[in-house]
Amino acid sequence: MADTRGRTQRASRSGRRGRRSGSGSARTVAVKRTAPVERQPVVLPPVLSVSELADKLEMSGIDVIRELMKLGIMANLNQQIDYDTAAKVATELEWETLEEESEARTAADTFEQRRLEGESDPDAQSRPPVITIMGHVDHGKTKLLDAIRSANVAEGEAGGITQHIGAYQIETQGRKLTFLDTPGHEAFTAMRARGAQATDIAVLVVAADDGVMPTTREAIAHIKSANVPMVVAINKIDLPTANPDRIKQQLSELEVMPEEWGGDVPFAEVSAKEQMGIDDLLEVLLLVADVHELKANPDKLAAGVVIEASVQSSRGPVTTLLVQNGTLNMRDVVVAGSSWGRIKAMFDDRGKRVRRAGPSTPVEVLGLEEVPEAGDTFGAFEDDKVARQLADQRQAQRRVEALTENRPIKLTELYDQVQEGETAELRVIVKADVQGSLGAIQGSLLKLNETTDEGVTLSIQYASTGVISESDINLASTTNSIVIGFNVRPDAAAKRAADAAGVDVRYYSIIYQLLDEVKQAMTGLLAPVFEDVTDGYAEVRETFKLPNNDVVAGMYVLDGKITRNSRARVLRSGTVMFEGGISSLKRFKDDVREVSAGYECGLGLDGFNDIQVGDQVEFFHREEVARS
Repeated sequence: MADTRGRTQRASRSGRRGRRSGSGSARTVAVKRTAPVERQPVVLPPVLSVSELADKLEMSGIDVIRELMKLGIMANLNQQIDYDTAAKVATELEWETLEEESEARTAADTFEQRRLEGESDPDAQSRPPVITIMGHVDHGKTKLLDAIRSANVAEGEAGGITQHIGAYQIETQGRKLTFLDTPGHEAFTAMRARGAQATDIAVLVVAADDGVMPTTREAIAHIKSANVPMVVAINKIDLPTANPDRIKQQLSELEVMPEEWGGDVPFAEVSAKEQMGIDDLLEVLLLVADVHELKANPDKLAAGVVIEASVQSSRGPVTTLLVQNGTLNMRDVVVAGSSWGRIKAMFDDRGKRVRRAGPSTPVEVLGLEEVPEAGDTFGAFEDDKVARQLADQRQAQRRVEALTENRPIKLTELYDQVQEGETAELRVIVKADVQGSLGAIQGSLLKLNETTDEGVTLSIQYASTGVISESDINLASTTNSIVIGFNVRPDAAAKRAADAAGVDVRYYSIIYQLLDEVKQAMTGLLAPVFEDVTDGYAEVRETFKLPNNDVVAGMYVLDGKITRNSRARVLRSGTVMFEGGISSLKRFKDDVREVSAGYECGLGLDGFNDIQVGDQVEFFHREEVARS
């Protein structure tokens, strides 16, 4: 009774509130709507964990991980991600972001600007040119440098061929020149790929008795793409078979025109063995340096590029640095790539201890915590705390890049592109032992585009002679290419890189086998062709209607056999009435897997009840047929 009175009183109060809120016979209750909450942009550090991001976005970790998966990143709550990745996730979750200012980020921007400013610095002074010697193997690159330095570099190297990057400095006419001696153009290109152009002048060495070789052409292409001034040194002019004019003619055909022929490329004729023409070459290099007015400010903290780095059992991480701006001093705190440390010792190119290194000076240093990569930039810092923070951020950044890097897809995976209406493209990188083989392979591969079915195209991303290098593998990884080696194999570093990146590397010694397999690969990219293979025939002798209204047929197998997994095609006077699967197959009352010719059986078809006496049923399965 009391409960009834309570409900009545509450209803009465509710009615009075309703009457006060409006007028007229129809009373309405006004509802106050709240304005949408305006979110302030969330400030994110350069690197943070997934759980930290979830906290800042006021979301669950599962939601953040789900968005990361959409970006192709498999991460757990403790996984570190960079600001760019976090910002993408935040945007998808309808948050605006701002990057947190950090001392490390500001310091990194400062030293990178310091490294690049050079001539634009009002306090800049003239600096020595940095010169890279390039050319075909055995054309005398190291012998030429040996002659310039008056120290025998080549004898200490296996077979007289340069085995590592060296950086050396010499003095002539009271001025210094810095030389980078490389095993080819790979290191030159690797530095450029990391945005660390280290070369001011490139010297192209061509043997006067041998002429332009495949590696010479490659070197020319890399020098031109780097937009670096070129000087040609025609070596071995002391040999009776030397023909400098022929070399000039060959190079002019490659758009390397000598100055004396109206071009803009200085030429110098030298003999490294006989010490002939060395002074003329050095004078040309100094003139080119003067034209380009190379400058740097030695009064700033050092900034530059890593030439090479390795771990030595007795010394730990050993790094060769090229100072591009400023001066590097003993005890300076340095960040190189994602490594950092305090300089404990410095050595010049002759192994002599030094305490400071100015612009364009190469030095070997000890003291970094880890080994950086060739081409990484470095900078000196006043605060070791900031240096450590920047190194940690860069390590986290590289871990993120490793998570999100594009793995080369396999040939079979390109079928999805065809299914989506895209053109499937088979990208290849070709390496061969000699130029003749390379040209023939390139031409034959491109002809496959004319002879294979539409829907697949073959494109050659890069082609050259020589061993399959790590740079070839890196290119294949970034372009989703397969690597074809003809009479060449990868070196150890390239093999490790291929295994790590999942790059498909194939080796051949017979050109016809190469073309056959590539053609098979191209046809494998197309949508598969299926053919119907007949298993048997049967005739409908009787039909039966089941309680659930399904119709089953009493069959006599005329030929072949019926299997439970076969597909059925109902033929009536030659016309296909139905095509589909089998729902049931019985002998008497037992389910069976197959029925052979000469036997009777009961058959039910998926979703088809209009089967009639006299119909013939063809049983078949589909097989994929190789494209040709």
